[in-house]
Amino acid sequence: MTIRPILIHPDPRLKKVCDAVPDLSDELRVLADDMLQTMYDAPGIGLAAPQVGITQRLIVLDCEKAEGVPPKPMVMFNPEVIRSSDDTSVYEEGCLSIPDQYAEVTRPADVTVRWLDTSGDLQEADFDGLWATCVQHEIDHLDGKLFIDYLKPLKRQMITRKMQKLKREQARM
Repeated sequence: MTIRPILIHPDPRLKKVCDAVPDLSDELRVLADDMLQTMYDAPGIGLAAPQVGITQRLIVLDCEKAEGVPPKPMVMFNPEVIRSSDDTSVYEEGCLSIPDQYAEVTRPADVTVRWLDTSGDLQEADFDGLWATCVQHEIDHLDGKLFIDYLKPLKRQMITRKMQKLKREQARM
């Protein structure tokens, strides 16, 4: 498994709508394993393929953070929200492509998601709490949307400027 570099906003690849995965290949399964490794290493609770420069509809997540609870890695190809609640919840979100920046985002409190697993089998499950927020955040990435797109323009611009500065500093290293 390989830890892949994570793209930092603003990067045009993060704003692209991703292509559906036509059929699962060993190459895509390796990508999913690499993405899980990259997510755990970062450390994060979710990662979408465009964040590692791949414009395919693939996300990985694991929101189990409690001490002594085994990890629960999930790999989703072509995930889609097929139902969302009218009830909403507010979470302070962050993103591995927007390091050290957090903001409150309001999303549906629970969702039903359909996806293909690594065996190519169709799965469907209900998510709530942090899992619901995370899966929606990652699916947004597949549609070229970042959590800062939910913020007021001034706050979004401020975060974008910080990321541009960070990228300039990294380029000098």
